[in-house]
Amino acid sequence: MSYVSSYLSLMHSHISFLLQPIFLHAFSAIIHLLLLAIVLVSWLWKKIITVGETGDDSNNKHQKPLNNAVLRKTTLFCSLGASAFNLILCLYSYYFLGEKEKEEEKLVTHLDLGLKTLAWGVISVCLHKSLLLFSSGDGRRRFSFMFRAWCVFYFFVSCYSFVVDFVLHFYEKHVTLPAQDIVSDVISASVGLFFCYVVCFVKKIDEFEEDHIIDDLQDPLLLDNGNATVCSNASGADIVTPFSNAGIFSILTFSWVGPLVSLGNKKTLDLEDVPLLDKRDSVVEIFSTFREKVEEDCGAINHITTLKLVKLLVLSAWKEILFTAFLALLNALASYVGPYLIDAFVQYLDGQRVYENQGYVLVSAFFLSNLVQSLSQRHWFFRLQQVGIRIQALLVTMIYNKALTLSCQSKQGHTSGEMINFMTVDAERVGTFTWYMHDLWRVALQIVLALLILYRSVGLASIAAFVATVIVMLVNVPVGKMQQKFQKNLMDSKDARMKATSEILRNMKILKLQGWEMKFLSKINELRKTEEGWLKKSVYNSAISAFVFWIAPSFVSVVTFGTCMVMGIPLESGKILSALATFRILQGAIYNLPETISAIVQTKVSLDRISSFLRLGDLQSDVVEKLPLGTSDKAIEVTNGNFSWDPSSPNTTLKNINFEVFHGMRVAVCGTVGSGKSTLLSCMLGEVPKVSGTLKVCGTKAYVAQSPWIQSGKIEDNILFGKEMDKEKYEKVLEACSLKKDLEILSFGDQTIIGERGINMSGGQKQRIQIARALYQDSDIYLFDDPFSAVDAHTGSHLFKECLLGLLRSKTVIYVTHQVEFLPAADLILVMKDGKITQCGKYADLLNNGTDFMELVGAHKKALSTLDSIDERIISNEICTLEQDSDFPISQGGEEEEEKKDEQNGKTGKKGDEAKGQLVQEEERESGRVGFSVYWQYITMAYGGALVPFILLAHTLFQVLQIGSNYWMAWATPISQDVEPPVSGTTLIAVYIALAVGSSFCILARTILFATALCKTATIIFNKMHFCIFRAPMAFFDSTPSGRILNRASTDQSSVDTEVPYQFASFVFPLIQLVGIIAVMSQAAWQVFIVFIPVIAISIWYQQYYLPAARELSRLVGVCKAPIIQNFSETISGTPTIRSFDQQSRFQEKNLKLIDRYSRPEFNSAAASEWLCFRLDILSSIIFAFSLIFLISIPEGFIDPGLAGLSVTYGLNLTTINAWVIWSLCSLENNIISVERILQYTSIPSEPPLVVEENRPDPSWPSHGEVNIHELQVRYAPHLPLVLHGLTCTFRGGWRTGIVGRTGSGKTTLIQTLFRIVEPTAGEVVIDGINISSIGLHDLRSRLSIIPQDPTMFEGTVRNNLDPLEEYTDEQIWEALDKCQLGDEVRKKEGKLDSPVSENGENWSMGQRQLVCLGRVLLKKSKVLVLDEATASVDTATDNLIQQTLRLHFTESTVITIAHRITSVLDSDMVLLLHQGLIEEYDSPSKLLEDKSSSFAQLVAEYTMRSKSTLQKFAYQ
Repeated sequence: MSYVSSYLSLMHSHISFLLQPIFLHAFSAIIHLLLLAIVLVSWLWKKIITVGETGDDSNNKHQKPLNNAVLRKTTLFCSLGASAFNLILCLYSYYFLGEKEKEEEKLVTHLDLGLKTLAWGVISVCLHKSLLLFSSGDGRRRFSFMFRAWCVFYFFVSCYSFVVDFVLHFYEKHVTLPAQDIVSDVISASVGLFFCYVVCFVKKIDEFEEDHIIDDLQDPLLLDNGNATVCSNASGADIVTPFSNAGIFSILTFSWVGPLVSLGNKKTLDLEDVPLLDKRDSVVEIFSTFREKVEEDCGAINHITTLKLVKLLVLSAWKEILFTAFLALLNALASYVGPYLIDAFVQYLDGQRVYENQGYVLVSAFFLSNLVQSLSQRHWFFRLQQVGIRIQALLVTMIYNKALTLSCQSKQGHTSGEMINFMTVDAERVGTFTWYMHDLWRVALQIVLALLILYRSVGLASIAAFVATVIVMLVNVPVGKMQQKFQKNLMDSKDARMKATSEILRNMKILKLQGWEMKFLSKINELRKTEEGWLKKSVYNSAISAFVFWIAPSFVSVVTFGTCMVMGIPLESGKILSALATFRILQGAIYNLPETISAIVQTKVSLDRISSFLRLGDLQSDVVEKLPLGTSDKAIEVTNGNFSWDPSSPNTTLKNINFEVFHGMRVAVCGTVGSGKSTLLSCMLGEVPKVSGTLKVCGTKAYVAQSPWIQSGKIEDNILFGKEMDKEKYEKVLEACSLKKDLEILSFGDQTIIGERGINMSGGQKQRIQIARALYQDSDIYLFDDPFSAVDAHTGSHLFKECLLGLLRSKTVIYVTHQVEFLPAADLILVMKDGKITQCGKYADLLNNGTDFMELVGAHKKALSTLDSIDERIISNEICTLEQDSDFPISQGGEEEEEKKDEQNGKTGKKGDEAKGQLVQEEERESGRVGFSVYWQYITMAYGGALVPFILLAHTLFQVLQIGSNYWMAWATPISQDVEPPVSGTTLIAVYIALAVGSSFCILARTILFATALCKTATIIFNKMHFCIFRAPMAFFDSTPSGRILNRASTDQSSVDTEVPYQFASFVFPLIQLVGIIAVMSQAAWQVFIVFIPVIAISIWYQQYYLPAARELSRLVGVCKAPIIQNFSETISGTPTIRSFDQQSRFQEKNLKLIDRYSRPEFNSAAASEWLCFRLDILSSIIFAFSLIFLISIPEGFIDPGLAGLSVTYGLNLTTINAWVIWSLCSLENNIISVERILQYTSIPSEPPLVVEENRPDPSWPSHGEVNIHELQVRYAPHLPLVLHGLTCTFRGGWRTGIVGRTGSGKTTLIQTLFRIVEPTAGEVVIDGINISSIGLHDLRSRLSIIPQDPTMFEGTVRNNLDPLEEYTDEQIWEALDKCQLGDEVRKKEGKLDSPVSENGENWSMGQRQLVCLGRVLLKKSKVLVLDEATASVDTATDNLIQQTLRLHFTESTVITIAHRITSVLDSDMVLLLHQGLIEEYDSPSKLLEDKSSSFAQLVAEYTMRSKSTLQKFAYQ
């Protein structure tokens, strides 16, 4: 037994030796020495191998670095961090703790730490140089076997040391262990675990190659092109986000987004660099499933309610919502670990230690809770943003799809501006709400946890704290209700403003021609004032709410501590600090509550608006009975049809419609203005609600609208319209539509990009493009709504012959026309009047029997009567000439803009130059850092920045008083009950209350001043941008899609109204708070600066590293949003055309792709933000942990435990505040881009002054109306060729002058120069002795009148459409209406002059709109009147009527007419014929017609040949 006992004793002594620190240090030193040996052997081996294979393969000279950029950087960071940590620990042990150890132990410890420093430093170099990597047989590379074995062994040794420390030394009371040994073992085990994962589980280093981004700074000698796989060069647009297949470590640390951040640090990010979305986030993938759930739950989208919409949206992301709820719960629990442990920490510092090493356990608990809090918060925020992006995409898609199915009546109730707001503001707001999704229940949970901690600290006084908290929350109820009201009214007023803005931008050209732009700007400003009123109420209401909740912690503290004094509950430093820490956390929850309530209110308003929009009525599905081709011999059949745009109205729009159209027939529809011709075609498309009767359509349809609808994009795409390219058919269509010559003079041909609404195309070109679109579809039935009115006589004849009589000869064609000469070719003519088909038959039959038809033909004959004097020889001589009349070039863009565009396009085959040559450019976006000038302009915008110092002073005083009150409580309360307090309880509470009240007044002043500055800044920025937009030249609107302007007026302005100022606040105010925290912590432990300074430096480096990518991603979000708005705007205006071609699904798919294109940078921007925040959180946790370790390491009594506890109390917020400051700075830079984008539009070059005070014309000017043009030269830009080449002529006062010429000859440019839409390059235009370039634009344009080619009406009433400037009486307006033959029509309406006019005047026919334009000039009675193809949209009879009216009421005025109908200029006093920017002929019509060789005679002969001969042909039958 003695032998066994001695043996066991010996064994115990050996085992004890294995547990000694000296053994552990020695063993650690040996294995690190072994590592150095392994590295040396690996290096020598590679040298030998390289020398042996020198002649085999030159590529083996270079060693390829680790391909996975994120993994490479992480391992480098880890090894360098381990080396740096061991160096710091070595120095710390040598200088601070060396005296407590034995000499041999000190030597071994320093040797161990020194070898660790050296070994990990060498590993980092080897990883950088890839010396530990070897190629495997499959061509991939992995770590060497020896290094992998060492990593595994090292991990087990580290774990052994950690277990020995934890198990033995925490429970063996007689054994003491230095704190640095425990920390060292924890770090070593963590590093060992990471490297084990890298070398064992990531065996093939190249497996993440596609994520690698080549480092431009990488030494080329380290690249191995022999065995290694070549890194993929695929752009981000070709690969799915690495998030979809990232490992757990990569997801936890957001390392998967590292390559994108790295790339952004090297180059300006483009959309092609941003990876595709995962299938779970792509709306292309998820919307079909969501739509099925909507149909399953609601039956149809029309039955959806707000509650059902919320339910469906939640169910679409329920897994993520539950997961984030768990993370939010974990975060809430972790956040209260600190306050719970503070009392124990203070007692520990006071010497009351429960067990050995209690301090290190407390430090570990603090650190781990911070780590859990950081991880949970980062992933909670990121996942909710991910859900928000998904929800926003689903809502935008639903809104877009709904717009495609809306009935016309529903559409009239919601203008395009309102619908754009649903998409840009409401959907985005709902998506943003996901941030606040869990806040309400978290506040409740945090209050419960706070009460539990308070009960532990202050006992029953916690009940008083609870009551005080409830009172504070109840105070917010009326504030929340008011906020809901203000927010709803704010959104409604924003809708009204956006509606008006959208309409004005569409019609900016007519506003400038009439000189109305400043009047309409004042209208926008009035709407903005209403919006600002609600904005101010909302902001000041939020300020009150913020004040209440900022003072809430102080109020709760006063109530709680006061109750303690009354109840006799002793107040001790530890318990006070625990309560204060609890109040501080509760402050965050309560402070966010108003914002949460506001977000809930705003989201409810937005959801209500969206759901009410989704419930609007769709087109009646039973209007048209669609039959498959071949099932009926009739293409269209209408029986007893009654149709009405307003089904509730007793008067139907079309009455008793009965007709049949057989396959292959040509049917013409004619009638006077407003007779219902266009409505009849709309009925066949199913656009007009059916009251009764049947309408059957057999076959597919193609529709050509009266107002051309052209998409932004290439000409080719507009013609193909979703069809595959068939080159032979395509060429035939171009030939038939006279487009070949147009394309020949364009450098990019059919690849030329058309501007928004075809802004850079002439009316005729737009019409021919949409005819080509219809022809290419090869449909069975074609519906043409007067497409020939916008083209000249020759082109109209060509189109009719080649299209209707040529390519469509076997098709069913129904065409509306005002030109009688096109009627004889019809198999059937429908004559309409007052919504009825009054006559029906063939041309010859109707000539003999039809009274209404004879009125139209008679008007045409009357128009031709002026040609009777023309010698028949002239006609016959000219007919042969007409065969070759197509030499004249055809142009674009208000007719001359084509020449401008040709030069812009530049004849070049280089793809890189192509985009530069196009008229419509990609949206400009700044690159690089947002300039300081942007911040400075924003800060000093309101009152020159005078309020800013006071705001900063108020918040600084608030923080000082807050810290002072807490400092007072920590100092004035005893550590324990047996210590005498330095002051009485009454003094304690009185001072605390005084400090709390002082801080309350400071925060009240700050919130009011901040709200004032916010509103003033938003107002100034809005006014500046809109003034510059309205004063911009027309060239700006021609080349800028309205979606870009609307994006700034809507989204960016909303951001400036609310988000940007609060981002400034969320950066500056926490920064002041951070300075306060540092000051408090430095009072207790100034040594914290040793770590704080380098950590802050690293934080700033991270921020600088992150910013370039974040900035560009944010800009890409803005740039990718405009196409969605623009596409939506185009779709709304072209809905009838899209539906007629059954192209809804294609447009829906395009919208889905545009949304995903927008979501990509938004998703990656959110990820990059969390990537930064996570790293900042870890760095802040290191500072906090270091300060705690220092506090427990200093001798007892060296520092006041109360002040040390106060520093810990503030330190608990250090992680959050430090990360928040850096993140807010980044977020501010991202949001300030909205200001930058608006400021871009405040520097648009302006038109010349509206008024030149020193050179104002006499009020009676022009009195005579004589226009002298002398050597006039015009070009659209300095680098473009001349469009007008030195014109010299005189338009005599009181004479009628007609301007004619082929498309592109310069007619419209001359008119634009007269109104100074385009400024003369040389020469001058003089009206009644005044050079028009010397006076203000308003003085010029307000004295001239114009009836434009495209008739324009604005939403409002008949009165303000005729008299927008409110200058005339009702009597004068009625007189003008009677003169233009609209008086009776308006009297029939219920509201008379106040009758509503819908958006774009859609409830008026095109001809009626043109007559309204005539009414405007009749009111104005200018001495100079311009008619720019003003009668193109009316029938011949109405045209004659307009001409008679003008002759009667403008006898003493100079009338300048541009016309396609030759009859409109035949009775002119003079005719000016332009050709390629030069005057070819200028004389009286009679003299020009006498000259057989004159070009004017050719034009007249052509028109006569087409018109007169057809009439004679049937007259003789």
